[in-house]
Amino acid sequence: MTRPVRLAISGASGRMGSALLSLLGNDARFELVHAVVAPGSAHTGQPVFAGDAGSLRYADGWTQAPALDVVIDFSGPAGLTLALDHCLAHGMALVSGTTGIDAALEARLASAGSSIAILRAANFSLGVAVLTRLLREAAVALPGWDLEIIEAHHGRKQDAPSGTALVLGHAAAAARHTTLEAAAVCSRVGQTGERIEGSIGFAVVRGGDIVGEHTAMLIGQGERLELAHRATDRSIFARGALQAAHWLAGRAPALWQLDDVIATSK
Repeated sequence: MTRPVRLAISGASGRMGSALLSLLGNDARFELVHAVVAPGSAHTGQPVFAGDAGSLRYADGWTQAPALDVVIDFSGPAGLTLALDHCLAHGMALVSGTTGIDAALEARLASAGSSIAILRAANFSLGVAVLTRLLREAAVALPGWDLEIIEAHHGRKQDAPSGTALVLGHAAAAARHTTLEAAAVCSRVGQTGERIEGSIGFAVVRGGDIVGEHTAMLIGQGERLELAHRATDRSIFARGALQAAHWLAGRAPALWQLDDVIATSK
């Protein structure tokens, strides 16, 4: 597009929404035209940018949304449902990092790919997208090598292994023509016996303020290959989502992936 991409953010007052807003002030690729928060939010009606008495204010829905090109959604299942409804009704592209959705909404999103351009990811780090691609290639090139995935996060993280570690595991398993459900070993304790051939092991570290670290270790006889990504700033996820949104604007209807973004330049 020769003009700025007209953008809306769903979940604008959340952690990711706030990170996106902090970047948009200096990003000439975009024009933010709508910012949606949950119904009843204290932000409703307030200026989106502090000290700005202009017309852009937080909204609790889509009824007053102007014409736009892309919606970025980091809200929740309910917010994503409303954003999807709006995108389908107006033929707009949708980028979403919302997780924890049910099977019915998953099915709706899959079906919507025939009508609008959709890009979803659990992790919008472009570096992780490259890591996933490299691991997929390495898993094919080194089919007999053992594979271990090690991840580290801050001590407040609730789930283990991380969603990103599981995405890496799924990618490697598919590249080796199996499934992660069949290959994963998520814990080892006591007399475990020898390593199961073809398994994908996971190790978890929790502590301090680690933003996120993922290492895929492929181990052969007499040599080892390590592919690693370390995040030091949470803004990388917002940067990746913006890159995805800019890339997605004007694309044909389909279920796109972050891997498509890093593979194709505009």
